[in-house]
Amino acid sequence: MARTAAERSSRDRPEPTAADYLARARDFAPTLAAAAADIDARRELPEEIVAALVERGLFRLLQPRTLGGAELLPAEYVPIIEEIAKTDASVAWCLNQNSGCSMTAAYLAPAVAREIFGGPRGILAWGPGPGEARIAPGGYRVTATFSFGSGSHHATWLGCHAPVVEADGRPRLDDAGAPVVRTMLFPKSQTRFTDIWHTIGLRGTGSDQYEVKDLFVPEAYSVDVLSRRAGPAREEGLLYRFSSLILYASGFAGVALGIARATLSHFIDLAHDKIPRGAPSTMRNNNVTQRETALAEARLTSARRYLLGSLDDITAAVAGRGHLTLDERMTIRLASTFAIHTAVEVTDMLYQSAGATAIFNDNPFERRFRDVHSVAQQLQGRQQHFETVGQYLLGLSGDTSWL
Repeated sequence: MARTAAERSSRDRPEPTAADYLARARDFAPTLAAAAADIDARRELPEEIVAALVERGLFRLLQPRTLGGAELLPAEYVPIIEEIAKTDASVAWCLNQNSGCSMTAAYLAPAVAREIFGGPRGILAWGPGPGEARIAPGGYRVTATFSFGSGSHHATWLGCHAPVVEADGRPRLDDAGAPVVRTMLFPKSQTRFTDIWHTIGLRGTGSDQYEVKDLFVPEAYSVDVLSRRAGPAREEGLLYRFSSLILYASGFAGVALGIARATLSHFIDLAHDKIPRGAPSTMRNNNVTQRETALAEARLTSARRYLLGSLDDITAAVAGRGHLTLDERMTIRLASTFAIHTAVEVTDMLYQSAGATAIFNDNPFERRFRDVHSVAQQLQGRQQHFETVGQYLLGLSGDTSWL
């Protein structure tokens, strides 16, 4: 059967590259900047911003190519999240969260993956919380309450990581004696939301609470994406040798780096013109300002190169051997956590150096100060991760569940 001209044009067009997506993110910056105050005030992404992100394919960066996704590798993906975060951290946070969730498509039966992600608005969100998935004929009965559902306001499907219990209530254990936890997926229409997201920063993520009660989830809509003993992904791409947890860690590090980089850029602009009270000239002529600007540049560039360089090197190694090692997972965790805390330190230093200018809402420092500290308070920014990696380097055993 002959293809139409439109079909030929669509199929013969080369697939966008990582550079193309990065360019789309940069081109979108003016529109995003104009909406930033509204995003923060509304505590969610406005529909026009979501539609623009969908149109640019930015929710599909980690989706399989078989579903029309970009299937970018980690070091290609993180700079795009970083670029968005330079303008609006809440949007970047949602993109990273929704993108990590979308990697679930690689573990689903093709028909289920198409149902959830195949449409133009196939967006999945989830968050942590207590609950259970009780074994039932053909699937599970799920009762759970989950918070921190970043990106859930514009998502079409939600999920939850729930411990599995037998029909009689006994916990189901794996061969090693650990509780079995599976990820349950269901339409957002089957949940009830509670507005809890009144926060210092990342307000636009709309990370509210949602719950389900005795909701039946068919087996086909349940996957194991958390366990290190999970079976291989159905998709064979190199990306899916990495877990979504690794993409969360490195992606949220990209959010922090983007915030700090934008803060430095605005600080340099401020230093050109601001004459502090009692000073003889502009800030840029002050030797303390000069020193702090140089240190900020060195710290951000070092943390960024450590993260992206590690991701590049590890991806090349995984391409050769087919899997990640514990040493590589430790490296990604350390590089990601270090990048987050370096970004906080740089933002704090520049905020202080900006003086009273920084405390006003109409200047670019105040929101970035709030946002970067909210990034560091989240799981991926825990100081405990340094302890975990330190234990490993010293030959001690530690908790590796967040690697």
